[in-house]
Amino acid sequence: MYSVFLADDEHIVLEGIRNRIAREGSNFSFAGEASDGELALSMIHEVKPDILVTDIKMPFMDGLELARIVKKNQPWIKIIILSGHDEFEYAKKAIKIGVEDYILKPFTPEELEAALEKAADNIEEERRQLNDMSRLKEELESTVQLAKNKFLTDIVLGTADFSSVMDEVAAFKIQLAADFYKVLTVDFYSKENSESSLQNAKSRIAALFKNGDDAVFFISKTRFVCILMGNDQNEVEDDSYAVSESIVHITEMSFDCSTVISIGKTVDDISKIQCSYNDADKIFSMAHIDGKSRILSSDDIQKASDGFLILQEKDPIASRLKFAGRNEIDFIISKYLDMIKRNSGHFAVIASSYMVDFIMGVKNLVEELGGNINEVAPEILEESFVEKSVQNEETFVHELRKVLEVILSFRDERMQGRYGDVILRAKEFIQNTYKSQDTCLSSIAKSVFLSPNHFSTIFSQACGITFIEYLTNMRIEEAKKLLLNTNMKGADIAYECGFSDPHYFSYIFKKNTGFTPSEFKSSVKNQQA
Repeated sequence: MYSVFLADDEHIVLEGIRNRIAREGSNFSFAGEASDGELALSMIHEVKPDILVTDIKMPFMDGLELARIVKKNQPWIKIIILSGHDEFEYAKKAIKIGVEDYILKPFTPEELEAALEKAADNIEEERRQLNDMSRLKEELESTVQLAKNKFLTDIVLGTADFSSVMDEVAAFKIQLAADFYKVLTVDFYSKENSESSLQNAKSRIAALFKNGDDAVFFISKTRFVCILMGNDQNEVEDDSYAVSESIVHITEMSFDCSTVISIGKTVDDISKIQCSYNDADKIFSMAHIDGKSRILSSDDIQKASDGFLILQEKDPIASRLKFAGRNEIDFIISKYLDMIKRNSGHFAVIASSYMVDFIMGVKNLVEELGGNINEVAPEILEESFVEKSVQNEETFVHELRKVLEVILSFRDERMQGRYGDVILRAKEFIQNTYKSQDTCLSSIAKSVFLSPNHFSTIFSQACGITFIEYLTNMRIEEAKKLLLNTNMKGADIAYECGFSDPHYFSYIFKKNTGFTPSEFKSSVKNQQA
């Protein structure tokens, strides 16, 4: 099944294509639709379809601009352009963007089917190439690629000779001239520890960046580094979330793999790229690896006075408390006991040392989250606390557990507060505006002063559901109430709940509930009878 998203301001065209795609026995599934390019862009960012079918002429953002942005942020998407104009300039621009097909209106169902099948064939061909492990290995291990990797590694580690770096950039045909830079580190894992799954994930990530001038490379077997750059700081920061979500989406196609993407701070000079890389690396050192993909950014974590992260590095266990789960308390305690038991016969001395390090790590974490350790856990600062807690193993475990429970509760409250405030305001805004057809990812993001890509990442990770799914669910629930408690017609309910097309409303309603609006109303009425 290949998912297809539609963008066209003609509802008749949308309905015809939607019905063609959704018919029984089709190789394609309907992913969503929009009647203007701007709305389409925010939806495509979240639903991540395989194929986009878009008209050229649309309000707010035309199809060519939509195609250009989609190809930049989600390059795997195959694009089919619809046009009522047989103009060579349009076709030339479409070819330059990299669209799969260009169909003139009016078109027949057979022409559309042929274009979709062509796009599907191209997707399959790319998948076959991605699975050609021997070819990928040769590419990754080629002399030129290895030299390029070393050069880029020297830049992110700060060991490059920056007096001659631009000469080498030209030699490798890499684009590195910009006003702003931001480093992403992508660490990926196979849940089953499968080498073939990791190789498949590597091939998918490499294929995402096809241009030879991209500053991307594997710095180790399981770490991919991407240097983003641009002349607009806000655009670079927004791109980092779009690229990160694309990487997560592509990698998870390997099913067995997950990624932790760490986004470093934005810097304003090529010689400072090392600072951004170190920032990303420190974020990763705090990440909790649990088989779930995560996107973590220095922008979302408390900063030191110089703008970079404050971290307690002496105690590696305490430094990971930021992302440890509440169900890991026993694991953390066992790690401390293991370290102490390696020095048998000196329990009190060794336990005291680890407890002091732990207290310092906890203190730093509380302060990092904007709290005061004297208010959160004042007892651990008392002179007698360490001596009392290391009398024996049972007491040590009891006191350690008590502190962990308090600190993780405080952390959860503060971390939820950091994003909870944003999510709460966003949900309130959605509640007040979901009936408007103009409500979309961009409008909600603007209301909480975040870029659409950043907000999308925060919302999905905090809520476990995408913004589009949340908005759709809210509209469907309101539609259910109106169906059961009013005599409004289905078309009127569609418009009242924020849908721009009654036919699309009926399709989405059935997709979410299993019933058409009229079937739902009859079913509930019959149950109540």
